[in-house]
Amino acid sequence: MTTSKTILCLEQALTLPYATQRFVQLGWRVIRIEPPGKPGQEHPGDPNRYIGEETGVDDLHAYYIAPNVGKEAITINLQKSEGRALLKQIIRELQVDVFMCNTLPKRYEQLGIDFESLKEANPALIWCGVSAFGPDHPDRAGYDPALQAMLGYMYLTGEPDRDPMLCGLPVIDLKAGDEAYSQVLLALLGQEKTGEGKRIDISMARCAVSWLITALPQLSFVKDEADLFKRSGNEHRSFVPSNCYPTKDGFVYLAIGSDTQWQKLTRINGFEHLSTPERKTNNGRNADRENIYADIRKGLENYTTETFIEVCLDNNLAVAPVHTIREVAALDFVREQMVRTRLPDGDEVNLFPAPMDTEFLKSNDSRLSCAPTLGEHNESVLAEVGLTSNEIIELKSSGII
Repeated sequence: MTTSKTILCLEQALTLPYATQRFVQLGWRVIRIEPPGKPGQEHPGDPNRYIGEETGVDDLHAYYIAPNVGKEAITINLQKSEGRALLKQIIRELQVDVFMCNTLPKRYEQLGIDFESLKEANPALIWCGVSAFGPDHPDRAGYDPALQAMLGYMYLTGEPDRDPMLCGLPVIDLKAGDEAYSQVLLALLGQEKTGEGKRIDISMARCAVSWLITALPQLSFVKDEADLFKRSGNEHRSFVPSNCYPTKDGFVYLAIGSDTQWQKLTRINGFEHLSTPERKTNNGRNADRENIYADIRKGLENYTTETFIEVCLDNNLAVAPVHTIREVAALDFVREQMVRTRLPDGDEVNLFPAPMDTEFLKSNDSRLSCAPTLGEHNESVLAEVGLTSNEIIELKSSGII
């Protein structure tokens, strides 16, 4: 696979911008398309532009910036035939390798972004559409919280005697984004052998239920409905005691994964009272789990988080502090790998670490250009396509860009 590709994406919200952000980290060119907005429209383009803390630029709020650093942005009115023709011209003239969208499937043909239409501009085009339930359900929108509710995530998250809860992050958005990223890479590898394009459809719902690999199989093996997975708070569902506990100054998560580890725990000063013959095996501990949790809390009354972690690590026990997000950002391996950008006011900010080192990030010291404003690259991209200044002015005056 060649080192650099051009990706054109009709994207909004999080799942697709997250996927294309991963291509940015490879050093690939990513050009995002948004609608230009209508006269008098208060918040045109991607709604996420206006979510989160202000940065001094109206369409560059904090929530939008991180997934969109390093990208270019253009606007095209795809509801007009001239806009649809312009899209094909861009694909043809820029030799776009990949087109991606997270639009309702029922709108693919209406907007002229369907695979059959766009491959006329490039027969070798890799096309990827992300939607809630795939093309078989073309009018179903998908939002991470609603999908978490529908697909069992909320049912499995939270305390057993309290209401279901969302996960702390939009995990379905992010899972679908990673799947789109990996499937496009696989398609490009295949294209090198065949020279042919490919259509890829990503269902957020299917991505989500694929992660129920420890829950759905139970239906085939458990006869009593009461034994099926249910909310278990911070407990591990199989190994006891694995849970979160308070210390004198914070919280720790302690995971005991074997009988040998349990014996080590019971030898730690202040935890000798945990040891009973009935608790030697995991099955025995499972039957007495609530009393064990109470006994561990009692043992931790005289330990700070740092002191207990040191003792556990000396005994090769799996333990970790419960960090705030600020504390996570201060960890050496996180702080040193942060992707950074410079805001329009000149301030440089840390954003997130990339999941993997790439040569592109290394060569740029993990610095990426700030997320683009709406239509920021209209003139430069269209000039590259071959349009004159007068033609670009005309497109703007007629509402195409």
